[in-house]
Formats: sequence, structure tokens, C-alpha cells
Amino acid sequence: MLLPHDEFAFAELKSEGKEQQLRLVFAMHEVLVRGHSLRRIETAMQRSELSLLTALSDKQRSLIPDGQPVVLEIVVTEANTQEEQHPNGSQ
Repeated sequence: MLLPHDEFAFAELKSEGKEQQLRLVFAMHEVLVRGHSLRRIETAMQRSELSLLTALSDKQRSLIPDGQPVVLEIVVTEANTQEEQHPNGSQ
């Protein structure tokens, strides 16, 4: 899915134990990224430098050095779907 940088609103990074969750909010979509060392991805997105984001398979993960970003899962939802899930307007 292609999401234009000019529709990017903000990013929010949360840590849950060893894993992190990065929330990328666009005008019409929200992207939730689950993984490790996601701060670099957050920074690249805020600088409009991120061009591709993909989850790695189990085999690929073992090849990534410690401290480098590792994406375990990506979930994309449309903004109107998100509003239904959060009726109080909190997204």
C-alpha cells in the first residue's frame, strides 16, 4: 500500500516489554507496526525518508544485527474504520 508523506500526521511509539508498537497516523489510514528498535523507523517517517516498510519472516529476522529495526507485523486500517473502533474520537 502506498501512503503519501504529505498525508502523514504523526507517529507514536510505545514499548510493551521487549516489543514496541509504532503507530503512524495518516489523513485516511492508520498503520500499526509491531517489532523491535522501531525508533529509527519513526524518525525516518517524520523526516519523510521512509520509502518501504515490510515485515520480516522468521528466517530473515535472525540475519538482522542487534539494535537494527525488526518489523514483526504491520496492520493498516482506514480512518473511518478506526472511528468505529474508538467512538470517543481517541485514535
